[in-house]
Amino acid sequence: MHILLTRPLDDCKDLILRFKSLGHKVSHLPVIKIENVNHDKVNFDEFGGIIFTSANAVKNLNTSNINKQINCFCVGSSTEKVAKQNGFQNIYCADGNVNNLKEVILQNFDQKKDNLLYVSGEIISSNLDKDLISEGYKVKRIINYSVAPIEEASDEFIRDLKSSIPDMVYVYSENSARNYLNLLKKYNLSDYWMDTNLMCLGEKTSSVLNEIKWKKIFIFSPGEEEFLLYKI
Repeated sequence: MHILLTRPLDDCKDLILRFKSLGHKVSHLPVIKIENVNHDKVNFDEFGGIIFTSANAVKNLNTSNINKQINCFCVGSSTEKVAKQNGFQNIYCADGNVNNLKEVILQNFDQKKDNLLYVSGEIISSNLDKDLISEGYKVKRIINYSVAPIEEASDEFIRDLKSSIPDMVYVYSENSARNYLNLLKKYNLSDYWMDTNLMCLGEKTSSVLNEIKWKKIFIFSPGEEEFLLYKI
């Protein structure tokens, strides 16, 4: 099977190796790039908990001055993995859904005891900080990365893609979906996907790509990528 992945390489290199080990052909067309954003200096001792809603938020944070025993709340297993690699020890993990992460925080963090630090990208899918504040929590949000579109692909890659259209395409966010759609239009690739299964992380992501005719659209949660191979 031919699989196309659209995440930045750092976010999908393990998946590329895994798919290849299973005998699949894998193409990589990153449609976004992650850029570091400078933020105000933070006194981490002022916080009893830290929240990450993406692995990139962990990767782009200088954690050298953070007590690794701090309560660390992660949106899903991929974020949890990076948090562990950065030394965090007291981790609470949701199932990849921000609403579920809110419930994890409500159940495991005393709003009267300490403040929360929410580390995120510039664009977020829900206002977790505001939701927690409405519940009585004291939350400070810092933005430490942004997402920029990748607007070009090599002529060689486009030629190869046209000659061998993938059986599956994985797209992970609304922003990625918009950039992917723009690339398809730019290189006149919009009509090539009738035999391709589109795999989207969430319904909002899939809705961006509804104007393209796909064989079938699947909605998945983080960590289910390999499982989807057996659904088509």
